[in-house]
Amino acid sequence: MTPAAAVPGAAATGGGGPPAASADPPGSATHTGVHTPGPGALAGPSGAPAPPPAPGALAAKVRTLAPSMTRSMQRVAETVAADPAGCAALTVTGLAERTGTSEATVVRTSRLLGYPGYRDLRLALAALAAQQAAGRAPAVTADIAVDDPMADVVAKLAQEEQQCLADTAAGLDVAQLEAAVTALAAARRIDVYGIGASHLVGQDLVQKLLRIGLIAHAPGDPHLAVTNAVQLRSGDVAIAITHSGGTTDVVEPLRVAFEHGATTVAITGRPDSGVAQYADHILTTSTARESELRPAAMSSRTSQLLVVDCLFVGVAQRTYESAAPALAASYEALAHRHGSRPAR
Repeated sequence: MTPAAAVPGAAATGGGGPPAASADPPGSATHTGVHTPGPGALAGPSGAPAPPPAPGALAAKVRTLAPSMTRSMQRVAETVAADPAGCAALTVTGLAERTGTSEATVVRTSRLLGYPGYRDLRLALAALAAQQAAGRAPAVTADIAVDDPMADVVAKLAQEEQQCLADTAAGLDVAQLEAAVTALAAARRIDVYGIGASHLVGQDLVQKLLRIGLIAHAPGDPHLAVTNAVQLRSGDVAIAITHSGGTTDVVEPLRVAFEHGATTVAITGRPDSGVAQYADHILTTSTARESELRPAAMSSRTSQLLVVDCLFVGVAQRTYESAAPALAASYEALAHRHGSRPAR
């Protein structure tokens, strides 16, 4: 198993050279003596560098990663997302001057967004500008006000949910997703950890996996999650679901599972957070903008459910010969409770 590679953090002043190798984070754990993971998920499951995000995914990346950036990096990211055409024409020095930052900050921001260097980011900006000129610019939605009529609430929420799903789909690393599916399909046992709304998403995944004959658990008690994780070993899979990536009651059982040799997966909106240290595969989610009437947990659940559904469908595809009869049997067992019997 190979880990997600660490996000390069060293300063650089060039316009697009390859990222410098980064040292293992202090105190990071080794996985059965094989590797040391790091945040960011910039490497594919084979260990090779992942390709840069598609131009259309740039805005989604900015929305997802901006809250965890430094203020100067946020200025760079928000500027390129707001004006891709204008920024595509700027050199690294020009963009640094426009944002009131430094060339090193511009390069670090480029790398955090998934591009090897600023030259690659400029190419993506030019392509995104062309897409927007063709009429495919992303929709912008206003916050829900306390006095909005219900019709406006419905319309705004629908647009926010659609944007959240589109951003998640655009930013999802398919190679990481396929690697996670492969591990799940062959797993002896699967544990899913989450707190609050994320626990509900975990329960949704577990009940789906159970329906196709896999052994899966979603412990709701944090202590039980850790004691369950102690029992995992190579051939098992542990999944952590946490939007912030720093929830102790989710990170801790994933760390224990990782140290005991299980394959680990993180579903998070912060791929450079603490949970990434113990994740072999990172699946990044996006969220709509947080507001007084729409907390992060509300919008993050939507994107988490999309990732969970992708995992389940992928596993069902890989295990179709056993999954199809198991699913049919579960329908058969419950049909009488719905007043009908399934069609044959």
